[in-house]
Amino acid sequence: MSAPAHPTAATDGVTIGRGALRQLHHSLLRDAGPQAVAILQEVGFAAGEGVYQSFCAWLPAQTGVSQPDELDAGQLSEVLSAFFQSHGWGTVTVAPLGAAALALDTEDWVEAEPGSAPTPMCFFSAGMLSDFLGRLSGEAVAVMEVECRSRSDGRCRFLSASPETLNAVFEQITQGKGYAEALGAGV
Repeated sequence: MSAPAHPTAATDGVTIGRGALRQLHHSLLRDAGPQAVAILQEVGFAAGEGVYQSFCAWLPAQTGVSQPDELDAGQLSEVLSAFFQSHGWGTVTVAPLGAAALALDTEDWVEAEPGSAPTPMCFFSAGMLSDFLGRLSGEAVAVMEVECRSRSDGRCRFLSASPETLNAVFEQITQGKGYAEALGAGV
C-alpha cells in the first residue's frame, strides 16, 4: 500500500504531545538563550494554520456550523473551548476585555507548567493563537500572555487584539501599568 502522492488537509496534520511540546520548550530555553522566546513564538505561529485547518474540519461535525465565519459571536467561547479541549490544549473561555481586546482564559492549558517560572511562559501558544485567531477573524491579530500558571497564577490569560493595541498595552505594562488598566477595562 502506498501513501497518496499529495496529502490533503485531512491527512496532512501532525500532532505532538504534551511531552514533546515541553521538551521543545526546555531545549530551546536551555540552548537558544534569548532567542528561545522568538523561536517558540514563530514555531507556534507556523502551527496556527494547521490548528485552524483542524478546527475547520472539526466544526461541522461537532456544531452543525459549516464555516467558521458562520459562528455567532455568542457561540465563540463554548465552541473554542470544546475544540481546544478535544484536541488536548485545554479548556478556554473567551470574553471581551475593554473595547479593543479579547481575553482567552484557561486553567488547564497544555503548555503551562505550574510554578516553573517567574514570567508567563506559553510562547508557542501565543504564536499559535495569533495565527489561529487571525485566520478566524480575517484580520491581523496579536496575542500576548499576561497571566500564566507557569508563574503560579491561577490561570493562563491571553490577550488578543490588533498588533497596534497590544503594542500600546505592552508599552504601558513596561511603564508599570496593569494590562486591564492599559485597556481601560476591569478584570
